[in-house]
Amino acid sequence: MAPRQLHLNVNTLNAGFYSSAWRAPSSDPRAYADIAHYVKVAQIAERGTFDAIFLADVPAFSDRPDLRPFQALEPTIVLAHVAAATEHLGLIGTASTSFNDPYNLARRFASLDIASNGRVGWNIVTTADASAARNFGTDELEAHANRYERADEFADVVTALWDSWEDDAFIGDKATGRFIDTAKVHPIEHRGRHFSVRGPLNVPRSVQGRPVLVQAGGSADGIRLAARHAEAIFSVAHTLEEALAFSGSVRTQARTFGRSGDDIVILPGLATIIGSTEAEARRREEELWALTPGDYGLRRVAGILKVDPSSLDLDGPLPEVARPLDGMQTFFDALVGAADREKLTVRQLIRRFGGSTGHRVIVGTPEAIADDIEAWFTAGAVDGFNLMPDVLPEGLEVFVDHVVPLLRKRGLFRTHYSGRTLREHFGLPRPASRFAPGTAVSAPRVAAGR
Repeated sequence: MAPRQLHLNVNTLNAGFYSSAWRAPSSDPRAYADIAHYVKVAQIAERGTFDAIFLADVPAFSDRPDLRPFQALEPTIVLAHVAAATEHLGLIGTASTSFNDPYNLARRFASLDIASNGRVGWNIVTTADASAARNFGTDELEAHANRYERADEFADVVTALWDSWEDDAFIGDKATGRFIDTAKVHPIEHRGRHFSVRGPLNVPRSVQGRPVLVQAGGSADGIRLAARHAEAIFSVAHTLEEALAFSGSVRTQARTFGRSGDDIVILPGLATIIGSTEAEARRREEELWALTPGDYGLRRVAGILKVDPSSLDLDGPLPEVARPLDGMQTFFDALVGAADREKLTVRQLIRRFGGSTGHRVIVGTPEAIADDIEAWFTAGAVDGFNLMPDVLPEGLEVFVDHVVPLLRKRGLFRTHYSGRTLREHFGLPRPASRFAPGTAVSAPRVAAGR
C-alpha cells in the first residue's frame, strides 16, 4: 500500500491572508482585479507541485472595501486564464447554490473542466452574506437550514447533469454520418422541492469524469452536506483534537450515506508568516499588524458574532454570545472556542487571527512550519492544508522555496506530478456515469416532497 501523501492548496485571498497585505512593500494594490496576479500565484503553486489553487467568492460589494481588497473577479473566468497558463495545477472555484441555477452552473464548470483537461473542482457554498441577497431580488437570506436543503438538492441536480452523458456517447464517424449516440445521453428528469430540471446537459464528460465536489462549512448542516456529497473539504481547526473530531464526524456521517468516508480529502485552512529566524517572522507579523486598520478586526469579530462592535471591550474577555441561527457558524465556533480555550481578550483574539478570519495562523521559520504540518498530517488529523500565505505572491514563493523542500525531504510531499487531473492529484477515483450500464446508481434521485 502506497504511503499517504500530503495535499496542499493555495487559497488566493487577493493580496494575501492579512487585511493589510495590499499595503506591504511587495504588493500591488490593483492586484485584486488583475488576472496576471492570479496567474503568477498559480504558476508559483505549480512550481511547488501544489494540488490546486482555490478562489473564494461572494457575489456582493462586501466586507470593508474602504480598507482592503475583496473577491472581485468571477472565479471561473479567472480559472480559465489560469488553466491556459498552467499544465497540472488543479482549479477550484466557489459558486453559491443560493444565487445560481443548477443547469448553468453545471454547464459552466463542465466547460472549464474540459478546457483544462480535467483539473476543476466546485466549492459548494450557500452564501451567508446578507448583502448578496439584495443583489438577487430579495432583502434577506433564506434561513440556514433552508439554504442547506437547497444546496443538497442543487448538488444532486448538478452531479446528475454531469453524469447525463455516458463516456462513449460521442461517435463522430464521418463515414456513417453518426455524430452522437443519443441513446447514451440521458435526460435526468429531476423534480424536487427547489428545482425541476429535465436535462441532459449539452456538454460531454471530461477526462476526469466530472469536477471534484468540494465543500466548506462546519455547521451541523454543513457537515451533513459534506458527508453526502463532498470529495474534499475545506475546514477550520485550531487544535489536533478539533481536527480529529471533525474528520471523525464527517467520515462517520459519510458512511450513513453508503460512502466509505475514508476517501474524503480534509484540508483545514492554515495561514503562514515565515521568516528565516523566529525573530524575523515575528517582525514580519508586527509590520503587517501595524498596517492593519484599528477597527477592521473589531468590526470583523462583531460581524461574525452578530453583535454591535461597541458592545465589545478590546481589553476585556469575549462576552457570552448566543450562537447565531444564521450566518458564519463555523467561524463563530472558531472564535469563541479560541477565546475560551486560551482566555484571550478581544484585542488578543483579533491579533491571534491576524485580523480575525477565524483560521489558524502559525508564525515561524520554514523548519517550524514544516514541523507543524508534519505533526498534524502524521497524526491522521488532516490530509493536508488549504494554505493562506500572509502576502501574495511573496509569502507563497517563500513557502514553495523553503518549506516545500523540507516536506519533500521528509517524504511527505510529491517531488513531481504523477497525474494530470485534480482527481489524480487528490487520489480520488474517476466516477462512472450513473446512467452507464452496470453502475450502482442507474437512475436520478427524485426529491419531490422532501
